[in-house]
Amino acid sequence: QVHLVESGGGLVQAGGSLRLSCAASGSIFRFNVLGWYRQAPGKQRELVAGISSGGSTNYADSVKGRFTISRDTVKNTVYLQMNSLKPDDTAVYYCNAHRPMYDYWGQGTQVTVSS
Repeated sequence: QVHLVESGGGLVQAGGSLRLSCAASGSIFRFNVLGWYRQAPGKQRELVAGISSGGSTNYADSVKGRFTISRDTVKNTVYLQMNSLKPDDTAVYYCNAHRPMYDYWGQGTQVTVSS
């Protein structure tokens, strides 16, 4: 059983910053990819950022240069540092852990950016 627990969401003004955390139960090395997704009202869930077991990262074009994904393999935690936030970043953010044939999701954390 894998549990992912997100934290760090909240309300912030445009231009501000937030750091999301996703704590996994057990070693994160079990997963090929760890990622952050988001879903805004009326929209499909989309990939925001991902980090592979080898440490490679990828980002959605809309967040490149503003968001940074990282991990702490001792704490089994993945982070999403979000800077220069925009109202369009408002969404529920979900942590995802992927390994072949399995995807695990956290419960989500709300991020609201006011203009």
